[in-house]
Amino acid sequence: MARIEDILVPDIGEFDAVEVIEVLVKSGDIVSAEDPLLTMESDKASMDVPSPFGGTVKAVKIKAGDRVSQNDLILTMMVVEESENVAPETAAKTALSEATAPETEDSVSAGKPDSASYEPAPSDSARRPPPTVMPVAQKEFLRAHASPSVRKFARELGVDLSRLQGSGRKDRITKQDVQDYVKQVLGGAVSATTAAAGSGIPAMPEIDFSKFGPIEIQPLSRIQKKSGVNLHRGWLNVPIVTHHDEADITELEYYRKSLKEEAAKQDIKVTPLAFLLKACAATIQKHPNFNASLTADKENLVLKKYLHIGVAVDTPDGLIVPVIRDVEQKGLLELAKELGEVSERARTKKLKTNDIQGGCFSISSLGGIGGTAFTPLVNAPEVAILGVTRSRMTPVWNGKEFSPRLLLPLDLTYDHRVIDGAQAARFMVDLCGILADIQRMSL
Repeated sequence: MARIEDILVPDIGEFDAVEVIEVLVKSGDIVSAEDPLLTMESDKASMDVPSPFGGTVKAVKIKAGDRVSQNDLILTMMVVEESENVAPETAAKTALSEATAPETEDSVSAGKPDSASYEPAPSDSARRPPPTVMPVAQKEFLRAHASPSVRKFARELGVDLSRLQGSGRKDRITKQDVQDYVKQVLGGAVSATTAAAGSGIPAMPEIDFSKFGPIEIQPLSRIQKKSGVNLHRGWLNVPIVTHHDEADITELEYYRKSLKEEAAKQDIKVTPLAFLLKACAATIQKHPNFNASLTADKENLVLKKYLHIGVAVDTPDGLIVPVIRDVEQKGLLELAKELGEVSERARTKKLKTNDIQGGCFSISSLGGIGGTAFTPLVNAPEVAILGVTRSRMTPVWNGKEFSPRLLLPLDLTYDHRVIDGAQAARFMVDLCGILADIQRMSL
């Protein structure tokens, strides 16, 4: 027989008006006895409220952020009599069907199975495999900001909570964070046996800025959230060095302007970035370590026989790095046309998956905005990125006199595990040489 039960907040000791920080079930969920229903947090501790019955949740009466005390209603649940001796999932489904089906004489009399042939079903704990023993220090695990139910869930999956960055309120680690981490491990994005780099770095304290004056909360865009995680991971894992230089692009600029009329007939805008793509491709072919990636075990270098270059594009939602493929095989006008098309797709959110995968090297240009130098971050697993700022006319001594030359500041950031300072300097010397003499691009 099924019945409706009100599930109330149990005795929580001396605490009163405790905040609910997470509701762990929703209407229609099937739960077992002792499964956590919600997590509460007081000034001193967080606690889970377990279900006293197994059954199906009918209606949840509270939400995250509510404050509750003893005997407050949490939810209503459809349960079955314990004497039916069935598994919780089966019991809950039976309760649902009994609640909706008409009661008959057969259904009332079909209660217990024959005692002579009855064998109790194995308990839930007997069927469940033993929890994975975590190869981590318990002290670090216990310091993680997570509720008891999330800790239990993490223990069962063998996840070290000290490796995770919480996405919940006050950076609390949620069940979803644990599930996402497991998916990353299974997908090879995270090593299951190596502690995440930077996991010991203390989190920034939360500050209530409204105490100092008016504020406005503006959510980060999806792109900013995604790129933020990638940039932080790269910053923690890649030892970077930035090499600065200047390229004389006086002749290149004359030539670029001479192409304007011809390019306009094909509806193409030729920017200095097309020349940079071509020059970088030529230089990378001479320095193959710049077209490489470290293997996951950091023991080998993967040298790529293709050359796709990513170009950072400024969009209303943040920076996106679409990829121009097979740069070394394309001419200047073809590169300029493709660059314009992919940039437009980025700004109008029409990029395809192929447009943002497979990059070997990246270029981040601030030339249209300004600046004299900056330190771009390597877009791991790439090993180098070229930063570009605004060109300026500068007097240069030619041995006899000062002559006006257009100089382009360049900033090469590289992974010092793969590229050393001498290699970076040689790369920049060759790149600046190609940009100064456009005829060398075809060599």
